[in-house]
Amino acid sequence: MNIKRIVPNSLTCCNLLCGSIAIFLASQGEFTWAFICIICGAFFDFFDGMSARLLNAPSPIGVELDSLADVITFGLAPSMMLFCFLLPILGWWALLALLMAAFSALRLAKFNVDERQHDSFIGLATPANALFWGGICSMPIAIVAYDWIAWLLLAISLVSCYLLNAEIPFFSFKAFKKNKMVVISFIIGCLILIALCTTKALITNHSHFILFSGTACIIWYVALNLILNISTAKNK
Repeated sequence: MNIKRIVPNSLTCCNLLCGSIAIFLASQGEFTWAFICIICGAFFDFFDGMSARLLNAPSPIGVELDSLADVITFGLAPSMMLFCFLLPILGWWALLALLMAAFSALRLAKFNVDERQHDSFIGLATPANALFWGGICSMPIAIVAYDWIAWLLLAISLVSCYLLNAEIPFFSFKAFKKNKMVVISFIIGCLILIALCTTKALITNHSHFILFSGTACIIWYVALNLILNISTAKNK
């Protein structure tokens, strides 16, 4: 038994467990706790790859297990959250939210065989998409008091399906040296957004705004990448 391989695989299994618990909590309407489980899953997902590299213990099983865990935690869990969140307003139309799970699985399958994605992403990463929707679904259900808001969220979920598999480059922290200024700009923007959301939470006494900062940071991430891609296209 290779002890070194147990560590990263155990972290990956913790990621999968967090996603499974998040799905259960979403089915019970506990969206805030479901989102916290997704955040914990993202924590384990970050460190399983890091530990595999530090211990020099990569394995084919680890790669496959990581993708399976990500499908659950960052594909099915946020899709289930959105489905349960919209179901009281949209009825069975909310089932369209589950398309994100299918497109997330496709995204992860493409990632495993795409040689271009070693130090960057082609398409929105599934953890980013999960954090975006987790923050939205953690807001009070009152935000969808108007039907058009619920329909808008459903339409945005279809946009997410597109972004997950679009041929659009997204920067990764793995290429920090290559994109140092971009990553620093992103981090500064995130700190500002987190500070604003935290201030709003303190003023209104609604802790949901702290979790919504995750959604705000992902919006900033997508916007920054689109700006970079447009700028690059103009310079060619």
